Parts: sequence; C-alpha cells; structure tokens
Amino acid sequence: MNKKAKLMLAALLCTGMMGGIGMEGIAEAARVTPPEYQARGDMAVIKAEKLKLETKWDKCFPKSDKVNHQKVTFVNRYGITLAADMYTPKNSVGKLPAIAVCGAFGAVKEQHSGLYAQNMAERGFLTIAFDPSYTGESSGYPRYTTSPDINTEDFSAAVDFLSVQPNVDPEKIGIIGICGWGGLGLNAAAMDTRIKASAIMTMYDMSKVTANGYFDYEKDADTIRRERMENRRKLNAQRTADYKNGTYAHEGGVPDNLPEDAPDFVKQYYDYYKTKRGYHPRSLNSNNGRNLTSQLTFMNMPQLTYADEIEAPVLLVHGEKAHSRYFSEYAFEKMTGKNPHGQSMVVGNKELMIVPGAIHCDLYDGGSHGYIPFDKLENFFKTSFHAS
Repeated sequence: MNKKAKLMLAALLCTGMMGGIGMEGIAEAARVTPPEYQARGDMAVIKAEKLKLETKWDKCFPKSDKVNHQKVTFVNRYGITLAADMYTPKNSVGKLPAIAVCGAFGAVKEQHSGLYAQNMAERGFLTIAFDPSYTGESSGYPRYTTSPDINTEDFSAAVDFLSVQPNVDPEKIGIIGICGWGGLGLNAAAMDTRIKASAIMTMYDMSKVTANGYFDYEKDADTIRRERMENRRKLNAQRTADYKNGTYAHEGGVPDNLPEDAPDFVKQYYDYYKTKRGYHPRSLNSNNGRNLTSQLTFMNMPQLTYADEIEAPVLLVHGEKAHSRYFSEYAFEKMTGKNPHGQSMVVGNKELMIVPGAIHCDLYDGGSHGYIPFDKLENFFKTSFHAS
C-alpha cells in the first residue's frame, strides 16, 4: 500500500470513529484500489450466483389464477444470492406498491410467506416471498446457518431488488415479517429508511428468546443470567466439537414423534410443520433445523435496540391465545412506551392488533377460521403508502 493510500485509510478510520466521514473522502478512498484487485476489476461488483430453481409449483397452498408468478434472484451485501417467488397482479399497469415477505424462522417461501405474498398480490401489490441466506433455494454455505446481521440484511437486499424494478414505485415499499422474521423485520425497519411500512405477524424476537429463554417475564434476573451462561458454555463446547468433526450439528426441527407431555405450542408447531398442512422438504422446521451454534450471535445481539426510532408505520398482529403474544406486546411497548396489557392498541402510527381466539400458527395459514386479517393488511399498506 503506497503512502497516499495509508494516509487516506488512517483519515477514514479516524473520521469514521468520530462519525464524520465526508463524501469526498469516501470517493477518494474508493479510487485507491489495491494492485491485486486492479487487474481483476471486481472489487465492488455485485454478482449473482446462478441457482438451480424448482420449476414446478411445490407450495403448501394452491396457485392463484389472479396473479402472475415467476422465480427471481437477487444478491445481498454479503454476496449471497437469494431466491424468491415474485407475484404480480394480472393486467396491472404502471408502477405498483411492493411488499417483501419472509418467515417464519426456519420456514421457506413455499410455506406461509408465499401464501401472504400471493394474497397481497391479489390485492394489487407486487410482492416477493424469499428464502433467507443459507436456506431453501438461496445460496450460502454452510447450509442452514442463521445470523441476526445477515438475515436483517436479507430484508434490505429484498428492498434493493424491488427498488429497481421498472413496475415498482420505490417510495411505496413495505415488508411483512412472520414469526422470527417479525423481530428481524423490525430490526430492518429501524435501519432501512426505504421501508415505508412494516406488518409484523405472530412475532418472535429470536434474540430475546435465545438470550433469556421462553417466558422470561416469569424469571428473575439472576436466573436468566445463570441460564444464559450455561447455554453459552454448551454452545461454545459445540463449536469445538463441530470443528473437530468437520461438520456443523443441527439443533433439530420439530420432532417426528412428540412426547405426551410436550408443551401445547410444540404440538401446534407439529400440526403445521409435520403434516400435509405445512410440511415442505426444504423447510428447516419440517426437518433437521438450523446449525446449533447459530444461537450464539442471536444471544449477544438484541434486535429491538432501535425499534423506538422507527418513524414509518408498524402494524403488529398477534393471536389472543398465542404463547408468543408477549413478544409483540414487548415490541409495541418498546416503540411507544405504552404497555398494551394484552389488548389491541394504537399509538400514533404504531398499532397492535390482537386477533380473538387465534393461536400462534393460526397466523401462518389462517388456521381453521381464516384468522389472517388480509383486509386489515391491505388497508394498512395502502393507507401507509398514501401518507408517505
């Protein structure tokens, strides 16, 4: 590295730590390209990997005759190529509002995210349901890895893709995050100002549940801290074992055989992921789950740190009888300062909607009573986009 490059790098590091990088300095630094990259010319190229994508309809829901469907790919900031299903209203003209959909955590686009995307396309939105990095038809190795940073980036990469489509209005892009992708969606919305509206369905905060365990409101701080440290030790021992074995252990998806004393919410997961209702061969939850040591980074990286700085509208939807309802209530209080105490509530452009009688998985596919409030979602996005 020549003297000029060293001086520029030092200046960038100093101003970066002080929060004052000037655009002129960034542009100048970008021109200082190491010799080994100059010949290749690919230092900053966004390049998609060619993926092998399924051509037949293999979803857990019937195909609509009201929308056009096609497979698409796009690249995130880490160079991982993501696979998605795009749904476009038939006979649509002009620039459309758009929505990116993902979740649940451990699910694939052929399950409930695709159902949401197709239904919202029937209502006039251009939508994509995508597989996260390392999952489903998307690229990334090792397979079945999860990361709070990379998975948050996946949502922003979807916004990148939608923003440049000729039939999308880039000022009218929203997201739908389901289950664990609800927390990731809020993290993305706090970071990405291009997201003009977020609907968060039957939310899990994967950082909170990994760090504190389930139902942390029933535990004291010392118990939470002790359990977290025990879990850290086990997971770091697993890291050593994985490296020694040359393979990554999986945490296991929903078990094939449930014990009689399994918690009710585990039985509800079984009823979706292990039956014809929602089973899919590429779904982590339907099969062997994610890499076990992926839990470590979620434990140390809270997702809702800046949720109270989200300026765009947010709609949280949760079932009245869902074991996970406290995640949405916590997120709502974090954003608004108001504890909803299990009730629907609106504060400014933030809303918590409690669906009477619904359990967690009812908001995956509607359950037996059509619990997903699609009319509400349609109105929320149209109203939010009109106001933006």
